[in-house]
Amino acid sequence: MLIGFKFNNFCSFNVDSEFSMEAPTGKVKARFPDNYTSTNKDYDLLKTAVIVGENAGGKSNFIGSLKFLKSLIDFNSQVQSVGAYVNATSMLTDENPVQRFEVCFISVEGNVYKYALSVDKKGITGEGLYKQNKRNAVFTCLFEVQRDATGKYVKAAGKASELEVALKNSNNSYGLFVSKLALLGNGEAIETVEWFKNILLPGAVPEDQESNPAGKDEDIKVMKDPRFMEIFRMVDYSICGIEVDNDKPYGKSLIIRKDSDGNVIKRELQQDSTGVREFFAWAVQIFRVVYENRVVFADEMDRVLNPILSERVVAFINGVEHRGQFVFSTHNVLHLNLKTYMKEQIYFVTKSKDSLTSELYSLADFPDVRYETTKVYEFYMKGILGGTAFE
Repeated sequence: MLIGFKFNNFCSFNVDSEFSMEAPTGKVKARFPDNYTSTNKDYDLLKTAVIVGENAGGKSNFIGSLKFLKSLIDFNSQVQSVGAYVNATSMLTDENPVQRFEVCFISVEGNVYKYALSVDKKGITGEGLYKQNKRNAVFTCLFEVQRDATGKYVKAAGKASELEVALKNSNNSYGLFVSKLALLGNGEAIETVEWFKNILLPGAVPEDQESNPAGKDEDIKVMKDPRFMEIFRMVDYSICGIEVDNDKPYGKSLIIRKDSDGNVIKRELQQDSTGVREFFAWAVQIFRVVYENRVVFADEMDRVLNPILSERVVAFINGVEHRGQFVFSTHNVLHLNLKTYMKEQIYFVTKSKDSLTSELYSLADFPDVRYETTKVYEFYMKGILGGTAFE
């Protein structure tokens, strides 16, 4: 499960930005017993979170920062900052600006890790992996490397025995050290790489897998699971079955309905409504959250869904026991309510009209917002909470 994510200097973000999935301490948790999961590491972690903000404010860039970090591990390719992803303002003030990322998570095996990476256009400037026994305990450094003034990578700290081997012939920008350590058999590095590859799904759009045989097979397996229907039928309860097309599951699959007279009607998914087609795709990801314990970041999941269905999806995810997490950006301001969400589950992204840089912050940063009296929707529409185009 994701505990928190910090990043800096990515696209429209040019300040230290922090996103947390920790549930609050105190009495407020008693109001929302289904909204979080307790772990044996003393972390109480949220199951869902929503991100609100104006068009072009930076919501997609936030999700993109996680997607970029994950890609470095998924493909083990050249590690360096990409010009299109570096904040434009920082490029004006720094010849070689550094991007920084830090992810704290609980692995499938139940261990708490913090992975930190900084990169510039030349490659990795610093990388480290740290482990924690319990919440609030000190993190132990497993490995830490830095690039020195000559461009050579040197050990800064840590006891990973495989690190010396990884440092040999590593004076280039290819491959993360955590990936190299995993290949060398380091257990903590293997857990980290597997979490990024198999658990974290930022901005994933399932239908993109049609050109990826392995990914398509995984999606088809989900679609044929009887529990998938439980999720998909939320969009239309007249749906009673699916005949999945193994070649083009997101286009040629047949959606089966029954009318009040018992007549069976079959229609190809590509000929169905836009809402049904899009929710079919997102239902795959919701399945992965609830039944595979994945951490999914969905960019505007409910852009064509009515507010009732959106609320139904959130209630479903919160109401089931699992260790997955679902974070989604939205323009649906009806999510801004304190009957469904804790303040810590509502985030805003706003862009400065002067500097054109984005800022990410939580509703919990507003201590004057009260559960009993505040109408968050009205505050937001008046521009008090930021994230509005007329700010």
